[in-house]
Amino acid sequence: MAIRPLVILPDAQLRLVSKPVEAVTPEIRALVADMFETMYDAPGIGLAAIQIGVPLRVVTIDLSKPEAKEGEEPEPRKPQVFINPQVTWSSDEVRAYEEGCLSIPEYYEEVERPAQVKLRYIDLDGVARELSAEGLLATCVQHEVDHLDGVLFIDHLSRLKRERVTKKFAKAAKRERAA
Repeated sequence: MAIRPLVILPDAQLRLVSKPVEAVTPEIRALVADMFETMYDAPGIGLAAIQIGVPLRVVTIDLSKPEAKEGEEPEPRKPQVFINPQVTWSSDEVRAYEEGCLSIPEYYEEVERPAQVKLRYIDLDGVARELSAEGLLATCVQHEVDHLDGVLFIDHLSRLKRERVTKKFAKAAKRERAA
């Protein structure tokens, strides 16, 4: 297992459409292990393989809260893996959540998405599964599946907000290259 470097906006890799996984191999299992280690280290609640430069349709999610607040019990980790995930249904009802992204560090905006979704995917054992998700899990799944299609959460914002954050990250990348 290894912590891999995150791909950060404005890197063009984030706009790639990821390819389906042909089979769950030892390499895919190693990729998933690295994704969890990278996601937990960041820390984040979801990660698409493209965010570590691998254009494959693999997503890791863990909505648990292992760091307990004062007087609370820590939650055990609840890692979830979605290989070749596909949203097969989404509700007409929408819900807004403040979203952030490990590839767009320290930038958060409220995004409206369908409140409920159904997802078809393959698990780490190569078994086809379906999931009904609502609340934060539905939002997270949609956010990560968007990554697999080259879509970022900022694409759901107004053009002005999107351009503002894109310019900010482009300037930061230019400064970093010059240093």
